Amino acid sequence: MNGINYSTHGTAVWRMGWRWVIPLVLVALHGPVSASIGTQTDPSVLNAFAEVVAERHGLDDASLRRILQQGRVQPGILRAMAQPATARPWYLYRPAVVDARRIAAGARFWQAHAGTLERAAAAYGVPPELIVATLGVETFYGRNTGGYRVLDALVTLAFHYPPRAELFRAELEAFLLLVTELGLDPFTIKGSFAGAMGISQFLPSSYRQYAVDFNGDGRRDLWQVADAIGSVANYYRAFGWVTGGPVAAAAEVEGTEFRALLGRGVKPDVTVARLRAVGVTPDLPSADDTLVTLLEIDTGAGPGYLAGFENFYVITRYNRSVNYALSVHELARELKRQREAAR
Repeated sequence: MNGINYSTHGTAVWRMGWRWVIPLVLVALHGPVSASIGTQTDPSVLNAFAEVVAERHGLDDASLRRILQQGRVQPGILRAMAQPATARPWYLYRPAVVDARRIAAGARFWQAHAGTLERAAAAYGVPPELIVATLGVETFYGRNTGGYRVLDALVTLAFHYPPRAELFRAELEAFLLLVTELGLDPFTIKGSFAGAMGISQFLPSSYRQYAVDFNGDGRRDLWQVADAIGSVANYYRAFGWVTGGPVAAAAEVEGTEFRALLGRGVKPDVTVARLRAVGVTPDLPSADDTLVTLLEIDTGAGPGYLAGFENFYVITRYNRSVNYALSVHELARELKRQREAAR
């Protein structure tokens, strides 16, 4: 396996005014995907949603209803949500993301936008290779920003995907606010099956909160390279990126005591000293009081172990998947190595 040599030894914004609507949706569904799902959502549910959003933000509920009623349910979106690519084992996921084509294209992208990347790194403390790698994993540097109407994606997930309906109702609300604030056409914006937009693939709430006008044209346009670069850097800084800090390191393990530290999540909450005490040795010199998390990945030849530092956790704020964060990290390493070798 390429990359790190992993050891194989041994939004809760929905408060009052909306909860009563949820049962209307769930009664009509019998799981994450309904085989009998139609192309439209119950108008009474959409109208109730529009009324709540309009009252909360001082908007015209009739206008919101007209927008929402154009949203079409897409069964393909529900199928995609049920089978995310990041759920595959690491040894299968990595070759599809950290590959020669993406590395070569990333090197060209970095060269073409070096000035903007250096400016973003200086402004936000986030290294250029991380920004480039994130855009590479998300959209292949802007080549694939998604083919679903964002309105359709968010209506589908907000009202027909119970496991994460609350999240996507919040995102649908944010989308309605976003198009109002930026004067966008809600019917033509396209994005991912989850409603993420632009080269950086921000969900509407992230677009509103973290997108920046990095090219100075007076607009926050995530389909523009400069704004996407600045916005990714701003996002990582907002979530606590530690400038110059480590991201992840392979870890050697001995015995079985270390297993008690697995499954605790991606937020670092144990010290390096504690890891060493239970037989774990990260392949990166670190102070005893440094906080890490211990993660297990499937290398295809047995379990591998990874010490994730605070910056690894920050990458997972972009996408909660360990595979995602690790792929961004490894792609960034490869891009940096190639750029330095070319100098």
